Amino acid sequence: MRESRILQGNEAIATAAIHAGISSAYGYPGTPSTEVIEFLIKQKTQLGFPHAAWCANEKTAYEQGLGVALVGKRALVSMKHVGLNVAADPFLSSTVVSIHGGLVIAVADDPGMHSSQNEQDTRIFADFAHVPCLEPATPQQAYDMTFEAFELSERFGVPVILRLVTRLSHSRSAVSVRVGDPGKEVRTQPTKKTSHPANWILMPSNAKRQWHELVEKQASFQSFAENSPYNTLALPNESPAVADLGVITTGIALEYFLEEKSELVNTPAHLHIGVYPFPVEKIRKLASSCKKIVVLEEGYPHVERHLRGILSTPIEVVGKLSGLISIEGEMNPETVRTALGLPKREVAKFNLSGMNVMARPPQLCKGCPHGDMFFAIKPAIAAFPESLVTSDIGCYTLGALEPYSAIETCVCMGASIGLAKGAAEAGFFPVIAVIGDSTFLHSGMTGLLDAVSANTNMTLMILDNEAVAMTGGQKTLIPSSRLKDVVLGLGVLPEHVKVVGAHRRLIAENTEVIKREIEYTGLSVIIAVRECVETALRGKKEKIQCATPNDQGGSGCEV
Repeated sequence: MRESRILQGNEAIATAAIHAGISSAYGYPGTPSTEVIEFLIKQKTQLGFPHAAWCANEKTAYEQGLGVALVGKRALVSMKHVGLNVAADPFLSSTVVSIHGGLVIAVADDPGMHSSQNEQDTRIFADFAHVPCLEPATPQQAYDMTFEAFELSERFGVPVILRLVTRLSHSRSAVSVRVGDPGKEVRTQPTKKTSHPANWILMPSNAKRQWHELVEKQASFQSFAENSPYNTLALPNESPAVADLGVITTGIALEYFLEEKSELVNTPAHLHIGVYPFPVEKIRKLASSCKKIVVLEEGYPHVERHLRGILSTPIEVVGKLSGLISIEGEMNPETVRTALGLPKREVAKFNLSGMNVMARPPQLCKGCPHGDMFFAIKPAIAAFPESLVTSDIGCYTLGALEPYSAIETCVCMGASIGLAKGAAEAGFFPVIAVIGDSTFLHSGMTGLLDAVSANTNMTLMILDNEAVAMTGGQKTLIPSSRLKDVVLGLGVLPEHVKVVGAHRRLIAENTEVIKREIEYTGLSVIIAVRECVETALRGKKEKIQCATPNDQGGSGCEV
């Protein structure tokens, strides 16, 4: 039986994973992927299954999912595109182990960089890893493809990628879902049985054999893609037999194409690709039935780039590589209209000449503890003719903007510490690295260990707001009370580990602490503690709700 539910693309994947009988789900929060694990954690809280948890970073999340697959149960791992960079080591190695419990990795790309430091296309990673990739076009396909992904993973013994993009992850629509006994695990008892006892020991002798087996599986992957119902080819029936135009769509670009298709005078030949590797024969059949191919794909020109190696006959191919469509940012119906040769759609115009609309750049929340620490940093370094403040990914990246103008770098998770160490060891002084508590736990500890080993002349400031604030206020893995112990455990000298309160009334006091630690020749760490104002407000509201009797006279808390 089925029922209709209104779901986000991310929620559709999480729902399907539950219905597919996963045992566990792991991830690290990152827009636009966050809701996948959030949905599953809520399910676990309410019903007790499946196991779902945030992890220190994407690498540890993937390794835990791999452990679930090792003992024959199904696992879902979720992250955003740059998170797959962090998980790349175990992910690429896991393609040559013997996965006998389905392992699916849902990766949400962010074309247009709405909340990311770069644009990446996860299809490239799937091609690099030689594993299947499924790319849904709608929340309904996201739900259905999740089932397919688990079955593929178990059939071929490899991890399978679900590639999402921001618009799909966060769009909502009616999704037909299975009902009955959701949450029943596919395997009731874990087992370590595999087809070969050495399949999980990647010594060179074993890895060579298993790499050979992965290479031999490519023909099966190709056959699956060729026959997949998600790779659909529609050729026009009318004469002439060869159409003027052929269109290839991938993922969410299908929706944009279908929105504009009715305005075309002649129906084009159309191939939609939702499963990779490329359906080579269908691509060749499309090419033989048209004079020109337009490629519509969100992300990199992945299909367009490979067409020349697939097609044996010369045919005009246009898309992002040809310059017809911008290689930057997201696609939309208007860019698709232009690519199809349709005129721009007329839109209502409003006369705004008399309105003075102020620019509203992103900014830290009013009362944010990060801002108070930036106001303490600036006078501490004002006496130096030159200084360097490196920073990281998080809310505090907004410290680059007015009224703070306090930070000078933001590259990737954990990079603030490595950048500061390198600059200091090149002779630059003073250098301060700024990192959040969750980012420090994610990938800052190893950088700090390097600095401890060298006793680098730098100051690290950990902004501890007790939350993964930028992605919705998820709890950090350990409370603030234990963060100092972690820093001391890594070997920082106790007399140069300072814990301060991040508050406006303490700015002058904190400035003096920063000055003293800058003057110390060696490594020092300052931990600035105050809860995120948004999570604190949310906590107060929840306490009030819990204390308020409901209509039945009981607690207002929802369990």
